[in-house]
Amino acid sequence: MPPIIGFIGWHNSGKTTLAAKVVRILRARGLRVAAIKSSGKTGALFDKAGSDTSVYKEAGADGVLFVAADQMVLQTTNDNLLPGELAERFFPDHDLVIAEGFKHAVGLPKIEVLREDGRMLAGLIAGVEAVVTSRDDVVCEHVFSPHDVEAIADYVVWRCRTRAESEHPATRLESVSIPPAKLSLIINGQAIPLKDWVQEALAGTVLGFVSALKKSEDAAGGDGELLLRIRLGGGK
Repeated sequence: MPPIIGFIGWHNSGKTTLAAKVVRILRARGLRVAAIKSSGKTGALFDKAGSDTSVYKEAGADGVLFVAADQMVLQTTNDNLLPGELAERFFPDHDLVIAEGFKHAVGLPKIEVLREDGRMLAGLIAGVEAVVTSRDDVVCEHVFSPHDVEAIADYVVWRCRTRAESEHPATRLESVSIPPAKLSLIINGQAIPLKDWVQEALAGTVLGFVSALKKSEDAAGGDGELLLRIRLGGGK
């Protein structure tokens, strides 16, 4: 799973503008960056001039995923996937993913964008680790000025790197990205670290069964990706 960090804030707090500036800086540093935009609206039109998705595209994001209440930008229904699951499914080869919105997502480190007259989300919801604001009365471990975008970008890289290393303790990263694994295991949005021999064993078993299926030779041959999804419990 690529490292992921969230930008949250109340409506019109400036989180899209700030996140897009961070995307532009990270792209200039040679990183592949994707963006996931969450919205509670229905019937949204995509890629209109001035829309949030167009702002991310103009900033140079390699991929943009718009997650609305009734649909996603890929024109599929919303399966209520967690941000980590969305990142793993759609952007597995990116260096990091910025997720805007998702205030209540569990396990997602969040950067709050706070207006001078706004009410703080930090303390009300879990996962807020940094605040971007021009106010001088905010108490948080990491506080940034909205004008210091380079420092915010540095923090994003540092936070994604430390998160990746904590989930993959054997890996010491020279860059943000994690060397691609033969197999990744995501259970309810949480990445489960796997030793190399476990990846080899599981991947070999699955590929062995797939290769025995009719019409699978062309699909599974050569370099590529095989996605196996198992739904736990009695859900749809």
